[in-house]
Amino acid sequence: MSALREDAARVLSDWAAPDAGQDALRREYAAHLAAHPDGMWQSCAAGHLTASALVVDAAGGRVLLTLHRKLRRWLQTGGHCEPDDATLAIAALREATEESGIEGLRLLPAPVRLDRHDTPCAPHLDVQYAALAPAGATPVISEESVDLRWFDFAEAEALPDASVRRLVAGTRALL
Repeated sequence: MSALREDAARVLSDWAAPDAGQDALRREYAAHLAAHPDGMWQSCAAGHLTASALVVDAAGGRVLLTLHRKLRRWLQTGGHCEPDDATLAIAALREATEESGIEGLRLLPAPVRLDRHDTPCAPHLDVQYAALAPAGATPVISEESVDLRWFDFAEAEALPDASVRRLVAGTRALL
C-alpha cells in the first residue's frame, strides 16, 4: 500500500465527521479505498479520492475561488492526487498553491468536509481542507483557471454550487 493510500485511510479513520451525512461519506470513502487498490488515482474509473482546499483570508472575511477552465464554475482549488504526494494534506496544499499562485498557505489541521461529485473523468471522492492565506496575498491565475476572485463569505455562500456553499459554511464554523 502506498504512503498516500495509507495516509488517506488514516485520515478517514481518524476524522471526526460533523454530522451523520458526513460520517456516511467517510465510511463510503474508506470502503472504496478497501475495495479499490487504485482508488487514489485518476485511472480508477469507479472513482478516486481527490484533495481540495478552500483558500481563506480570515482577517478579510473572504475566500478565493477559481473559475474552473473545464467546468466553468466557481470552485475551491484542488484536484487529483499525484504519486509524489505523501499525504492528502500535501496534495491539497500543492493544488491550492499551484492554482492560486499564493506561497505560504497554511492548512487547517484536519479536513473540513467530504464531498462526492461526478466529473467527466469519474466520480470524485473529494477530501476538502481549508488553507489560510498569508496577509496581503495576491493570487496569480494558473492554466487550470479562467479567473481567480476573492468572494466575501456571504457572497460565496450564495453561489450556485452547493458543495462550495457547504465548504464555505463549514470553514467559517471552524475559524
